[in-house]
Amino acid sequence: MRICHLITRLIIGGAQENTILSCEGLAELGHEVHLIAGPQTGPEGSLWRRAEQGGYELHRVAQLRREVNPLADLGCLFELTKLYRRLAPDVVHTHSSKAGIVGRAAAARARVPLVIHSIHGMSFNRTQPLAARLLYHELERVCSLWTDHFVCVAEAMTRQAVEAGLGEAERFTTVYSGMEVERFDPGRYDRRAIRRDWGFEDDAVVVGTVARLFSNKGYEQLLEVMPACRQQADKLRFVWVGDGPYRERYLGRLERMGMRDQVHLTGLVDPARVPELLAGMDLVVHLSQWEGLPRVLAQALLLEVPVVSFDNDGAPEVTLQGRTGELVPLNDLEGLSRALLKLAGDAALRRRYGRSGRQLFLERFDHRVMVRRLDQLYRSLRGKGTGSGK
Repeated sequence: MRICHLITRLIIGGAQENTILSCEGLAELGHEVHLIAGPQTGPEGSLWRRAEQGGYELHRVAQLRREVNPLADLGCLFELTKLYRRLAPDVVHTHSSKAGIVGRAAAARARVPLVIHSIHGMSFNRTQPLAARLLYHELERVCSLWTDHFVCVAEAMTRQAVEAGLGEAERFTTVYSGMEVERFDPGRYDRRAIRRDWGFEDDAVVVGTVARLFSNKGYEQLLEVMPACRQQADKLRFVWVGDGPYRERYLGRLERMGMRDQVHLTGLVDPARVPELLAGMDLVVHLSQWEGLPRVLAQALLLEVPVVSFDNDGAPEVTLQGRTGELVPLNDLEGLSRALLKLAGDAALRRRYGRSGRQLFLERFDHRVMVRRLDQLYRSLRGKGTGSGK
């Protein structure tokens, strides 16, 4: 088949890594694959270099940008329609909010036989002002009329989309977000050497995060509980992997709390280094206020590192209470403190959770499984699309 994947930006992020792995895998299966993306990057870093080496056709659409700009968005609609008509794809598969809206509208205009949209996280969510939430909900409702099928990275996304009226349950398929699981092998990394590079003692209990330094990523909640946890467990240390616009704000707060020496900030890192950094941690905490499927939780568990997360969106599908980690009600700071201290104080429990997680998720999150499921889905739907969405 001739398959077009479309995403707004090729920044370093879960949706982008998922999309690139899908394109690479589908091309290896013999499909003619085209990846269409806008030119923007950001402080998160860029995946353009990897995309350029992916074994498929790559197209930059200058007017495909994250910001809302009616004139540019209209130009993007026309440009995508023209590109679809030239390529004549059997399938258009869109990712992310902006590309999902403009890309599906263009696919309907070009009468693409089969239109699929991936939900990596709901575009309307609890973190937004009411007006923005209502607007995005209405846009997604309209776009659902041009969508033959939805792929969700977690069962939670399917439930939320169906409850929001975006389509009947049979129009949704959950395909867990794939990753290169062979890179997340605990036997590949020297844990002690990694920790020495951070300046931490061998007996330190290292709590890690992998997230952009920005609002809604959970740093505000983590900062609230860190001093009290540190008082009760003096071996606690913290590693923050990532960068972002709130870096100086968070550093200032750490200084005021007297905890700057207990926190190592890596800054922006190449995605290829993430497995190595995760391997040096004793537990990973993920406190995002809005999420699809938190890939970092699965990655940590593949490395036998247990996890703590808030109970929201797709997190409970990876953080299995009492099996792979500790699940805390959203923004329950007392519960968060208890969970961190519980795991910090029990090395045997950390080992049990970590090993259980690797056993459970080694196959589920393998990118080859994801690609096979997408291939099967395309084949099962081929000829059943309307050529103009639902």
